Amino acid sequence: MMTRLFASLALALTLAVSAPAVAQDALAQAKAAGQIGERPDGLVGFLPGAPATAERLVQQVNAQRLARYRDIAKSNGTTLEQVQAVAGKQLVERTPPGQFVEAAPGRWVRK
Repeated sequence: MMTRLFASLALALTLAVSAPAVAQDALAQAKAAGQIGERPDGLVGFLPGAPATAERLVQQVNAQRLARYRDIAKSNGTTLEQVQAVAGKQLVERTPPGQFVEAAPGRWVRK
């Protein structure tokens, strides 16, 4: 079951969690600018001082990710939390050096 979950997540992450290209470009730019970072729960968060556009982007991306994670959990007979944990681990690991990840709630560190 875990192998299937990892395969489903790998596909979802490869497809950039089904986000439109425009949102992906905006997300990449906001991450590069240090406004948005990856969280261990598979979602993104905005860093202190980020503009309102980054906050709106976080809401949009997280809604899309959560919808995809729910689909994956349902099709694999697992919980949303398990899917988020696996996705979060992979996304944090894939975060390039120089970008931010959340090390603890509200504590952002540059990789």
